[in-house]
Amino acid sequence: MTEDLGIPPSGVTDEGAKVIPIASKRVPADRVPPEAGQIDRLIYPDVTVGDGYAVGHIEDFGAGYGFRKVRKGLGVTAFGVNVLVRPPGYETKWHYHDIQEEIYFVHQGSIEMAFPDGTTHLLTEGTFARVDASTPRKIKVLGPGETIYVCAGGQGGYVGHDGRTPEGM
Repeated sequence: MTEDLGIPPSGVTDEGAKVIPIASKRVPADRVPPEAGQIDRLIYPDVTVGDGYAVGHIEDFGAGYGFRKVRKGLGVTAFGVNVLVRPPGYETKWHYHDIQEEIYFVHQGSIEMAFPDGTTHLLTEGTFARVDASTPRKIKVLGPGETIYVCAGGQGGYVGHDGRTPEGM
């Protein structure tokens, strides 16, 4: 069956990438699109992939300053999520979104978040902030040292409590 999808019988490409088949869709053997909920093992080789889950460390999604693509690295399809690693003094431009509401979480260091009403808010380690899509915001990294924060965005609303206990567990 996997041969019909263009996936080698071993499930591993010549380059050593593990490919997980996606039913009724031809998937290039050397790249599994994250849009399908899969992970490109050539780009994210240290992410652990299981049946219905993926686990990775911040360092698995990149190195140095900038965006670390968690959504792509873990194969997330329901919302966007990135880790941002920034040096002290780094400032974003003012920005907003057309659709996605965002939530920010400061993991290490601190940031200052400014809003058009003239207020600024200090977000230290362990602090969350939620921002509507259409609300402009600007971020300044305060440090000390590099600051690491998570930004997740989505649309469509809360789905409610839908957790259940599997039968027999």
